[in-house]
Amino acid sequence: MQINLGMNWENFYKDNIMSYIRNLKENPFELITLIIDIAIVIFLVYCFFRVVKESRAWQLIKGIALLVIATWISGLFNLKILNWILTGIMNLGVIAIIVIFQPELRRGLEQLGTNKITKFFGIDKDVSTKTKEDIYKVVIAATELAKTKTGALIVFERDIKIQDIIATGIPMNADVSPQLLVNIFEPKTPLHDGAVVIAGNKIVSAACVLPLADDKDIAKELGTRHRAAIGISKESDSIAIIVSEETGKISVAKDGTLIADVREDVLKKILISNIVTKRFTIEKKERKERIKKIREKMKKQKELKKEEQSEEQN
Repeated sequence: MQINLGMNWENFYKDNIMSYIRNLKENPFELITLIIDIAIVIFLVYCFFRVVKESRAWQLIKGIALLVIATWISGLFNLKILNWILTGIMNLGVIAIIVIFQPELRRGLEQLGTNKITKFFGIDKDVSTKTKEDIYKVVIAATELAKTKTGALIVFERDIKIQDIIATGIPMNADVSPQLLVNIFEPKTPLHDGAVVIAGNKIVSAACVLPLADDKDIAKELGTRHRAAIGISKESDSIAIIVSEETGKISVAKDGTLIADVREDVLKKILISNIVTKRFTIEKKERKERIKKIREKMKKQKELKKEEQSEEQN
């Protein structure tokens, strides 16, 4: 007994592939449907493998692939006994796959009925929303650190890149989370001394060295963290959050100035206003202006064409 993997490929080519090509010649519009069909299948396969590769199912997938190839080869070379055994395993394997992958299948079906489907297919939230969420997480972390008087320095990179500062620290490339930030600044740990830099909705680096502000008008009682925060806010448009280990108070440095002793709600407003509202509102305005200019240009081109046509007719 042989399964279809050992089929006559010549007949399959003539009956299926060639007939489909002839059909496309007769009806070329079906080519568009074919391209869309293939693109969707490739995308779904890509999403499936991306999800599976990060789970324990990946090893099982490789084993199944090896079994399918072995079955196909046994059918191709007419190895009847081996093919019969492998075919039996394949038939039972369908049920086994459903049992083995039951948690993954259940989770995937649950995601189809929720807003998590966008995450399942790799479609992230818009940058504005994700940045707001990151800000809330940083505020939670700063508040927790302030309660225990744990010194901390967190820098938000904005439009001016601070790659030279990021390079001085330890690469992280981690999602922003309150737990991770609190753990980083835990005293007597390798990363607690220095600044954490957040860029592109990621904690990109920890234990970074910042330039110190040396202005004479800066209060002498300010510690190294405060002077470093003011320094980075002067040399770039970054915003720095400081938690004092002496007083437990939270401060914000922006544009070379220090806003001292801010409450949780005030900290949230300052960060959202400067990191989200101003940036994305300006970007939207610039985008609208750009679209408006393009439309005006197209309108002028149409008017010129009409004038040229009318002149030719006259």
